[in-house]
Amino acid sequence: MTAMNGPANAEIAPVVLFDGVCNLCNSSVNFLIDRDTAGRLRFASLQSEAARRLLGECGIEVPEGDPDSMLLVEGGRVYKESTAALRTARYLKWPYRWSYVFIVVPRPIRDVFYRLVARNRYRWFGREDSCRVPTPELRARLLPEPDESSS
Repeated sequence: MTAMNGPANAEIAPVVLFDGVCNLCNSSVNFLIDRDTAGRLRFASLQSEAARRLLGECGIEVPEGDPDSMLLVEGGRVYKESTAALRTARYLKWPYRWSYVFIVVPRPIRDVFYRLVARNRYRWFGREDSCRVPTPELRARLLPEPDESSS
């Protein structure tokens, strides 16, 4: 299933959930931040408590082990794989937002290519032992951890 309905608040900003130890994923987040000039996207590592909480609100559990897909939580729905990537592109400045036109390609075909990269991302791009420490600029775009929001 590409999108899952959930009771998550449809009014919150779209949130990109990513593998925090994956070098490709971290580079992708930097790419998104640099090209989302309006600052509409928020981010959280799939290994974080903030991601677990958000997905829990959508009725989805974070699977054990290494994440196999980025997720986009948008409008109370959760999108994965190529659909998440393409829907995320709509928030970027031109010309990157135009990549959303590939949504017309049938999802099974798009996801074959997405899964090929996802399966090989650690081998091709490497991984870190832990999630990176965000810069102050990035911290402002990250979902707060539960203990941070009460302070």
